[in-house]
Amino acid sequence: MSDRPVPPRSGAERYLAIRRPVEVGYWLITCLLSAVGNTTTTWMDVERLGLGFAAWEIASWESSSAAALLLLVPAMVWFTARWPVHLDNWHRRLPVYALASVIWSMLHVGLMVGMRKLVYAWHGEVYVFGDAFVYEYLKDVRTFLGIVVLLHGYRLLVRRLQGEASLLVAPDDDSPPVEPVERPARFLVRKLGREFLVAADDIERVQASGNYANLHVRGKVYPLRSTLAELQARLDPERFVRVHRSHLVNVTRIASIEPLDGGDARVHFDDGSAVPCSRRHREQLRTATAA
Repeated sequence: MSDRPVPPRSGAERYLAIRRPVEVGYWLITCLLSAVGNTTTTWMDVERLGLGFAAWEIASWESSSAAALLLLVPAMVWFTARWPVHLDNWHRRLPVYALASVIWSMLHVGLMVGMRKLVYAWHGEVYVFGDAFVYEYLKDVRTFLGIVVLLHGYRLLVRRLQGEASLLVAPDDDSPPVEPVERPARFLVRKLGREFLVAADDIERVQASGNYANLHVRGKVYPLRSTLAELQARLDPERFVRVHRSHLVNVTRIASIEPLDGGDARVHFDDGSAVPCSRRHREQLRTATAA
């Protein structure tokens, strides 16, 4: 065992270690504050105008809207990760996002109205939504756009914090390339304004994440803008084997393979992490590890 002192983690690494609880907490607090704030301001308007709505009605309107939005956040996170917007594809993504905004608004309104009907029925009343979808959509599309911008901006920040990998490319002049472009031995990682190289052999596994392939290297994750199939075609096939539709592993980094019922398996690594291996890839993995 090495006696070298472990360097202190940077602020970025400390944040990345707790990012999931922070993200969940952000949405919970945001939706709660939205419900409370909107209920308060709507109640003040109702009192000022003398409209005569009960406090529970106003609370049900605003809290149902916030609760419906909170329920749809996972879908928004998945959608924006699956079809991210970049400078080179925004015009192709625009129709997809326009359609998604309509679907998102329909789901938001449907959940919201359903909750209100339950609350009104509990109070012996009947909630009537009426023909107000266009009005709600005009409000929802602004919220939808705000969430899209927020998620894309946040992911960009996270990639800057954890580092973002890219393939080394041939230089513009006639000098020989630094790396073989077809079969790269190293990847360039940019992190917080600095650049360093990651050896392909140091990659323990790769996980698909939308239009990105996350490179797992010594406990750190570096997103590479590539599909898993594209990256697999450029890595050494004797070392990197597909074990699942979302996972590619370096067979030299495998600690053990755990058989599971139904022909599937679980691949374990030295750092304690594990990924699934589907039945269709078992034989390929067995052959690669036996070589």
